[in-house]
Amino acid sequence: MRRAVRGLLIAVVVGGILFLFVFPGRTWLEQGKAISKAQHQVQVLSQENQDLAKRSSQLQSSAYVEQIARQEYGLIMPGEQAYGILLPTATTTTAPPAQPGHS
Repeated sequence: MRRAVRGLLIAVVVGGILFLFVFPGRTWLEQGKAISKAQHQVQVLSQENQDLAKRSSQLQSSAYVEQIARQEYGLIMPGEQAYGILLPTATTTTAPPAQPGHS
């Protein structure tokens, strides 16, 4: 009878240790990983927000908008004339291979 009580007592103590230390410790470690991941995501999003704020302030300048319109979209102001420079196409001429005995 004493052995059964002792075994039961040991089982209760081990179960209590598991519930008090192991399971919460596991949860604590998982939460630490989640916090680390969330902090990294916050840093990435903060940098993206800074970049977007900078871009937004640049787009408030009419000179910058004009520069983009000219460079990226080829637009011109009213009264201006646009000129395009066409590069010469590469011409390849191939002569038939020289045959032996013919000069």
